[in-house]
Amino acid sequence: MRITYIHQYFRTPGMAGGTRSYEFARRLVARGHEVHLITGEPNGTRARISTEAGIVVHWLPVSYHNAMSYRRRILAFLGFVGHAAVVAGRLRHDLVFATSTPLTVAIPGVFAALRRRVPMVFEVRDLWPEVPIAMGVLRSPATRWAAHRLEAWAYRRSAHVVTVSQGIADSIVRRFPGVPVTVVPNGADRELFAGADRAGRALRRATPWLGDRPMILYAGTIGVANGVDYLVRMAARLAHTDPEVRIVIVGDGRMRDQVRELAAELGVLDRNLFLLDPVAKSEVVAYYAACDLATCLTVNVPELSSDSSNKFFDAFAAGRPVAVNHAGWGADLLAATGAGLVLPADDPDGAAAMAAAFLRDPAACAEARAVSAALGQDRFDRDRLFGDFERVLLGAAGERPGLVTREGSRSR
Repeated sequence: MRITYIHQYFRTPGMAGGTRSYEFARRLVARGHEVHLITGEPNGTRARISTEAGIVVHWLPVSYHNAMSYRRRILAFLGFVGHAAVVAGRLRHDLVFATSTPLTVAIPGVFAALRRRVPMVFEVRDLWPEVPIAMGVLRSPATRWAAHRLEAWAYRRSAHVVTVSQGIADSIVRRFPGVPVTVVPNGADRELFAGADRAGRALRRATPWLGDRPMILYAGTIGVANGVDYLVRMAARLAHTDPEVRIVIVGDGRMRDQVRELAAELGVLDRNLFLLDPVAKSEVVAYYAACDLATCLTVNVPELSSDSSNKFFDAFAAGRPVAVNHAGWGADLLAATGAGLVLPADDPDGAAAMAAAFLRDPAACAEARAVSAALGQDRFDRDRLFGDFERVLLGAAGERPGLVTREGSRSR
């Protein structure tokens, strides 16, 4: 197939951020599909075209980063809609695939699909607009009404909807029972993490303040929804009870300065908590391999419980235990399998005690590592999940006359 893939925040392994779209798109290319991916240029400087692992990437001059104000983010969303619609409208395709967030990516997706009279598959990665409403971003009745109308319009214009968690799928099916939905969770990129242990040992040797000390890791966005100050407060407790434990935060975002200020105020910055700059996805591998416990955090907002964070699956890819501080399917999985810890949502002191007890128990750590690695291999391996993903796309487009299927025959 010729596929137009729209994702405003596309990232390659050489860039900081999640690489779900890169991993799926490059596999589509390897399967013989032609993929044009439309995204925003991280620096927003100029439009350009590059080829990444066979993917033709159209970089548009629309910058976006988590540190932006909500008003600037909305302007970035709208700017991307206009630019993406123009580029997508020029391309010939058999299928359009648009992935959110933001929900507004559905607009150029629907436009491109209608222009070429082809189906669109829409991917939902967060419960929009429920999450921005719960977080207080969409406050007025008018904006909430418009967001709900856009959501309904996007689903009803889609031949199929893909979600990254069962919670999101259940919400859509409950409110839009006629919309076909398939869950394709985020995946463990085991190929990327091959040989990670060697990189982790090298990182420890090169980092004097780490050495062979226990390490708790957070690698990702430091945004309002992530609540990374939780780790700072854990560090303040651990400084008194288990001062050798190191908490490492790798990333950037709107709340980074506030996190740094709180850490300095509580006396843990560069003592037992270290705030590092973001690194490329290929480089974050070493941090996961070096850690004894990875974390995946959110603020205590129920609408965030359907989260399917890359951080969760990177821990599985590295074979490392992972801790969450929120309810939802991830917490249920950890509780059922023993692959990590479910920390109390609003009690960082209690979380510090739980984490320290876990890190002091070599047998528990070893068992959790083994379970995490098994989950990465048996349930969440990216190659396994790609098969489900490709079947959705083929199924959505399979009734179109003349389409060449992966077996090489033409559909009728």
